Amino acid sequence: MPPKVCAFSDDGVGVQTEEMMLKAMMKAKELDKMIVAHCEVNELLKGGYIHDGEYAKAHGHRGICSASEYMEIARDIELSRKTGCRYHVCHISTKESVELIRKAKKEGVHITCETAPHYLLLNDSMLQESGNWKMNPPLRSEEDRLALIEGIKDGTIDIIATDHAPHTEEEKSRGLEKSPFGITGIELAFPLLYTGLVKKGIITLDKLIDLLVVKPREIFGIPYDGFSIWNLEEEFEVTKETFLSQGKATPFIGEKLYGVNYLTVCNNHIVYEKEEGK
Repeated sequence: MPPKVCAFSDDGVGVQTEEMMLKAMMKAKELDKMIVAHCEVNELLKGGYIHDGEYAKAHGHRGICSASEYMEIARDIELSRKTGCRYHVCHISTKESVELIRKAKKEGVHITCETAPHYLLLNDSMLQESGNWKMNPPLRSEEDRLALIEGIKDGTIDIIATDHAPHTEEEKSRGLEKSPFGITGIELAFPLLYTGLVKKGIITLDKLIDLLVVKPREIFGIPYDGFSIWNLEEEFEVTKETFLSQGKATPFIGEKLYGVNYLTVCNNHIVYEKEEGK
């Protein structure tokens, strides 16, 4: 039987005090478990809701600075070094985060991390006045996006996670300031990355599968027995009807992507089968 708990996290909330994170890491180390962290320094947020970049300045929005993410990562790297606790960073978005984690890995710190498809494919210059473009952490600069690409290519970034947040259309209709953070991610993760990274020759298909499927299972010790059948040459346009999820908020509406899932089997059960004509 697999372990019932593979890691501990205060998901969506940054641990604000060094003392609390130190206690958590010491206990996790004692239990031989991992700490999984959403890194965010609350006192640096200042009511922001998109990246503190050119778009925020030009359109009068309150920005979230990059330091609010990477400063907490820097703190936790030192605590992981001190305690020997395995430490995983969620959805990194900044070039500084990539560099800190790259350096820590070279120094032998037990650290892994992930990013999400939107941070690899979009930047804050593409923002629109819609809640579909609001996520946490926010879309950063093109320089940050390119640093994340290098991070997945050189192995600094171990995983691409969907960061799936299925908010209702009504919730996400309130604009950038008043909509909740988060977009839907599960249905589009593979076709987005296959189209945007593999077909453009940035990474191989094997590398993408490793990032999405193999490494998450290895890092978190999660067994899996299943397979999916995809048509990689079939193109489709992203519409609201694309989503099985009740959450349909995405900045990718209207995009034409490759990769259609026809069948997914898990533990000898069909968990998804494409309906005829859809």
